[in-house]
Amino acid sequence: MSASIKNGSRKDISGRPHIFYDGYWIRYYAPPPETLSAKRDLLMMLTRRTFHHTEPGINTPGIRTESARERYELEQDPAKKRVNAAMLAGALFNRATDIFTSIVDLESKGINVSQDNELMRECSACFQEALELGKQVRHPSGHEGVDELWGEPFKVFTHSIASYYDSRYIKISQTMRAIDEVADRIMQLFSAMPSFHGIGKIVRDFARSARVECEMMKSDTDFFRNWPEFVTLKEQIKAFEPTPPAGLSALARIQLQRGCRLLSDGADLVSYMAGVRVPMPKSKREFLDSLDDFEIDCQGVGLKSESA
Repeated sequence: MSASIKNGSRKDISGRPHIFYDGYWIRYYAPPPETLSAKRDLLMMLTRRTFHHTEPGINTPGIRTESARERYELEQDPAKKRVNAAMLAGALFNRATDIFTSIVDLESKGINVSQDNELMRECSACFQEALELGKQVRHPSGHEGVDELWGEPFKVFTHSIASYYDSRYIKISQTMRAIDEVADRIMQLFSAMPSFHGIGKIVRDFARSARVECEMMKSDTDFFRNWPEFVTLKEQIKAFEPTPPAGLSALARIQLQRGCRLLSDGADLVSYMAGVRVPMPKSKREFLDSLDDFEIDCQGVGLKSESA
């Protein structure tokens, strides 16, 4: 059915506007007017969001860009240099936002700033360098880099607001698919294990709530309904205790504990993807590989049958 629906199609679902992209109906929000002040506001919002979802200590003020660059160039230890790169990326990010804010202030006073103005060129250069260095930036959990998230402000600077919103829906649909892939694999594996009876429904509900969290802007009043559900479902998964059958071997009990850790890791991964709205393919692949290994080991100790 969805194959016949064109990307960009729109309709109301439960009284809320939605837009279709790559198999998913996503909550639709109309872009603001195409003005410099609206672009500035969007850049500032994305700046706050980006630093919220990246490792601590890298929100370097733009005024300290040269100090951050000097330390980055001097550092020889690879691990430390990566962190210095992230700190420099943060400084460049903030400097670009500071410059663009100044440009908007000048425009509000009737002073036109052309696209080839030195300030515009400097702003673009800062965003571009921050985008490249952003590959070194990590998620607070230590998972793979989140350079797709890091690149959003540069996309806003170089494209129209409307085109940024379109790209946002594409990224959300990719993230929703990644969430479903993780949740479906968890349900497939653990539902075939009697010790984990009941976890499938919780995971299914959590995936649904995660998709809503992924698509919903925090300014939406429905956020106050979905966020508590999202949090409590994640808590239920992380607190889930399996019911071991009688006569379970010591090795099998170890696998049950491992299964609980994997459920917890899966809930975290889904929440990370929903929060940053990127599919995190490397982390997803590593987690699914862990589930495959776990499935084999469970068959070896009798927790899951070969035919299940």
